[in-house]
Amino acid sequence: MQTETKSSLVILYHREPYDEVIDEKTGEVRYLPKKSPNGIMPTLKSFFKNVNHGTWVAWKQVEDAAKANFETRVRVEDDTNYTVSRIPLTATQVNHFYHITSKEAFWPILHSFPWQFTSESSDWENFTEINRLFAEAACAEAADDALIWVHDYNLWLAPYFIRQLKPNAKIAFFHHTPFPSVDVFNVLPWRDEIVESLLCCDVVGFHIPRYSENFVNVARSLKPVKVVATGDVPEHMTKTGTALAEPEMVKQLEHKGQIVNIDAFPVGTDPQFIQNILDATEAKARYTEIEAEFADKTLIVAAGRVDYVKGNKEKLEAYARLLERRRDLHGKVQFIVSCVTSASGMRIYQDAQSEIEQLAGQINGQFAQIGWTPVLLYTQPLSRIDLFSLYRRADICWTAPLRDGLNLVAKEFVAAKGTGNGGVLVLSEFVGAAVELPEAVLTNPYSLNRMDESLDRALEMTLEEQNERMAKLFETVTTYDVKYWGDHLFEVFAAIQNDSDGTGSEKELAAV
Repeated sequence: MQTETKSSLVILYHREPYDEVIDEKTGEVRYLPKKSPNGIMPTLKSFFKNVNHGTWVAWKQVEDAAKANFETRVRVEDDTNYTVSRIPLTATQVNHFYHITSKEAFWPILHSFPWQFTSESSDWENFTEINRLFAEAACAEAADDALIWVHDYNLWLAPYFIRQLKPNAKIAFFHHTPFPSVDVFNVLPWRDEIVESLLCCDVVGFHIPRYSENFVNVARSLKPVKVVATGDVPEHMTKTGTALAEPEMVKQLEHKGQIVNIDAFPVGTDPQFIQNILDATEAKARYTEIEAEFADKTLIVAAGRVDYVKGNKEKLEAYARLLERRRDLHGKVQFIVSCVTSASGMRIYQDAQSEIEQLAGQINGQFAQIGWTPVLLYTQPLSRIDLFSLYRRADICWTAPLRDGLNLVAKEFVAAKGTGNGGVLVLSEFVGAAVELPEAVLTNPYSLNRMDESLDRALEMTLEEQNERMAKLFETVTTYDVKYWGDHLFEVFAAIQNDSDGTGSEKELAAV
């Protein structure tokens, strides 16, 4: 499919925004909107409704033999005006790009685990080439003055190549993971190229001010940048007293004569989407079943992925200590752990999963009674109905990663639980969401005593205090939701588009 129409908005994101379905009758391949998209994807697609034409750039794994007939541009059967530009990558390219370089080299640095870092097996040349392919695909679709919006660390180098190809393009970048401190980030041998690329952007966005300040410090350590503007952190964020708090933040840098706007706006969840699922007849029936099954239990729920940064081992160990010191809770407390298996073929995640399964087995072997299995572990994804129903029934949602960019589980729990229904959120101080949700019981997953104290506090909290805290949490989650995130970006993008000479809206952007 070919068209002369150039896009005024191009989004670069590693995931494809559709499900590829083969029609059983005709054998025709159809590209349908995802049935169960994550919370960010529908928001990203909604941006295309406000442009004449848009493009989404993603990669698609194909066999070498299929490349010759590969369709690079497809239209999704959606009500939004955009085309998907697909970059064909072989299985080897994907493995080196995603599993090795992104996950084995970048991931541990981003999450401040430098001892897990390895550069020897990383394929920087392949990573660079794929980023260049993304940039070329974006520029082939984009109008000269288009807004090109790049997502996450997998595409760190794309802004540099875009700037070379389209000097007048407006480039925005959003970082979905943590951004580490300068001493940790600078472990990366490729730090110079990464920072140079990000400084080609008009806007670089992060979840919270701590991450943006870390980036600024990295940039200042490597490049002759000038701080142009500073200001207050967003009003709903904690400014002091917790692990990731920041009292103020840099809003603008200047590099090689270009203004780089620095922003902090955490992604929200979609409370109405969650409520709509829970209001469905099937979900109501499922909730009734779950309520009956755990009617006499204090239900603790934890959800996440198999990953050494997610704190799964630390939670299970803390739960074992709880059962050792609180014999009165035997048979009365239930811990449900949804710990979804990560990408196959990665030794470090296989080891993490084995460790989790062994711990759960040890706990059940030591403490189980007839009619009571202390830990129910699920390593395959639960349906949204099951997960949200568990959140609504849960007495405690326990999410305590050692490090996490944001952690939408915390926000989804609050949205599903609602107000007036009790419930306690136990939340790690080292996730971005903790800066927004100080009414949670904050914990330090690196401390055995703090983990024990936070769990005890959650179990002993009065219903009145639970409702007071949940009311404040619910107000934050429903106010600063995914729509708020999108609206904020619309304001930033509008300011960029109005900045025809590159300087006219600096003050406006700094104030956003």
